[in-house]
Amino acid sequence: MLTIFKIIALFLDVAFMILLIHVIMSWLINFNVLNLRQPLVASIWDGLTRLLEPIYRPIRRYMPNTGGLDLAPLVAFLIIIILRDIILPDLARAMI
Repeated sequence: MLTIFKIIALFLDVAFMILLIHVIMSWLINFNVLNLRQPLVASIWDGLTRLLEPIYRPIRRYMPNTGGLDLAPLVAFLIIIILRDIILPDLARAMI
């Protein structure tokens, strides 16, 4: 049973890192450090967006409209941190 919790924790760590890369990359694109006209940057950005949009879409549905400010990544970070650092260890301790 502990192995299952370790696999879930690993999955949450990978999701956290992918979210972090997506957020940093969006900042670099918005501040014109990275250019979407470059094929490598465009393909990485498109892949990350396609990967994370199913996570962001339900969060955006329940979030209030904040104009140009997208808070869905922040909420996704909070959900992952709560699952990884609070709920999963408590579940693992309760199961053992």
